[in-house]
Amino acid sequence: MQARIRVVVAKPGLDGHDRGAKVVARALRDAGMEVVYTGLHQTPEQIVETAIQEDADAIGLSVLSGAHMTLFRRVIELLAERDAGDIVVFGGGIIPADDIAELESLGVAKLFTPGATTASIIEWVRANVTTPVA
Repeated sequence: MQARIRVVVAKPGLDGHDRGAKVVARALRDAGMEVVYTGLHQTPEQIVETAIQEDADAIGLSVLSGAHMTLFRRVIELLAERDAGDIVVFGGGIIPADDIAELESLGVAKLFTPGATTASIIEWVRANVTTPVA
């Protein structure tokens, strides 16, 4: 029997628009996953620390501020530094198509842009995030 998927949903940086992150967090929770929502204005260091402390399987970042390249990159770097590169990083927000390929090359597993449905996010997480056997 597998344990439930544990996801940290976070709003890094100065972006104060959290409705989308809350909708995704609730949808993942309602789909049976364990979700920790960190709240607004989190640093990459705080997000990675939370993910490690909570033994998360994935981190979902919501970035609408335009700082996606810096914030995603830093989270990926910190996970590698903490030997936690097995934590899957995905996210969404206002991310230009030209930046998606670069973010994916850095190690971001999936990016959802405006119009993505919660059903598609849930389906992707279930298919791409593994949990240890309980």
